[in-house]
Amino acid sequence: MININQSLVETSNVSSTLQYLQELLLEADSTQVHNREDLLKLALWVLEVGDFQQRWEITKVLIVLGDIAIAPLVDILKAEAADAELRWYAARTLAEFHHQDIVVALGELLISDVNDELKTIAATALSKMGNLAIATFCELLTQEETRLLAVQSLSQIRDPHTIAPLLSVVNDPKVAVRAAAIAALSSFHDSRVYSVLLTALDDVATSVRSTAVLGLGFRRDLKDKLDLVTHLQPSLYDVSLEVCRAAILTLSQLGGDAAALSLFQVLVSPYTPVTLQIEVIHALSSMGTPGSLAYLQQALKQSSSEIVWEEIVPSLGRVQQQLATQATEILLEILHLSHPNMKITNIRCAIALSLGQLGQVQAIEPLISLLAEPDLRLKLYVIAALKKLPGDVTYKKLQELANNPKLTPNLRQGIELTLIEW
Repeated sequence: MININQSLVETSNVSSTLQYLQELLLEADSTQVHNREDLLKLALWVLEVGDFQQRWEITKVLIVLGDIAIAPLVDILKAEAADAELRWYAARTLAEFHHQDIVVALGELLISDVNDELKTIAATALSKMGNLAIATFCELLTQEETRLLAVQSLSQIRDPHTIAPLLSVVNDPKVAVRAAAIAALSSFHDSRVYSVLLTALDDVATSVRSTAVLGLGFRRDLKDKLDLVTHLQPSLYDVSLEVCRAAILTLSQLGGDAAALSLFQVLVSPYTPVTLQIEVIHALSSMGTPGSLAYLQQALKQSSSEIVWEEIVPSLGRVQQQLATQATEILLEILHLSHPNMKITNIRCAIALSLGQLGQVQAIEPLISLLAEPDLRLKLYVIAALKKLPGDVTYKKLQELANNPKLTPNLRQGIELTLIEW
């Protein structure tokens, strides 16, 4: 039997008491511990007079002591005159127990207390109770002052029983409540949710529309059944850039030719802000399909924007290996375009760099031809790119050309420089 060291109470040494309780209950076999009521008194004393760290540590002891700690912790929680931090720790500790008395106490605190921080930790504690707390949150939904907190808390309980109460507030007058409910419902695979998300696409509030758009991004399995691409297309042209960005991300997640076409149309529209064009480029690149790359290729031909080119070219160099051949062919094609942007050194350097990253043999000769360019910076990029291509093949080709008497002086000089750098 393990006995209590009563001298600790007499000396009132918080650190020693804390250490004693930790050794007794956390490090020893706590099933052999008797006189738990006395140990509880010691633990509650440490909780009351200890500093922040000591309070943090003693909560672990209180949890080990079990259900006998619930009643006194609830009393602390209800004591409005008590130290706010002490009540905060009581709520935090109670969150580790699953008991109806705790649910009732936390629910009452959410209704009556004025301390917002304490309400937040109480709501978090309640949400950890799972099904036990759903009824309490449903009651809190009926009151305007606690409705948002209740929705946010219900969103943390991953249980289908929360769907009905969340659906009851999707048309709430408060924007924050509607947005929080839509966000929480988005993760449920339930037929009751789909029409709500589609309706929310036309909500007057930006945050609700963007939340609904993002929520539909998790429903790739329903893309065709609900014709999600068609529903989401208007969001690409929303008055809010936040909604537009959400639509770009969601369509890239849904994937498919229809989604890629919708994104391409935004990319080449003369009315699309540059910031959105850049995000569309990233989205098409991340889709990683032959179709999405083809649209990037088409955008290069149609766009005169240097910024668009400077975004597309590097993105082509980062595609997955199975698309490397297609990306290489696109870069090699634009290398020979009579396009104004092909006169820009930065773009030509970016093309060389991307070709090197893709590592395809067919890029060797086109890159070597760029060594004839007078721009030293471009030469250095080309040399770096050539080093990333299959080494034996590239070096052999360079040596063969170096011995060719018909080379132009500029190309010969570029090849010699490359061989020196090799």
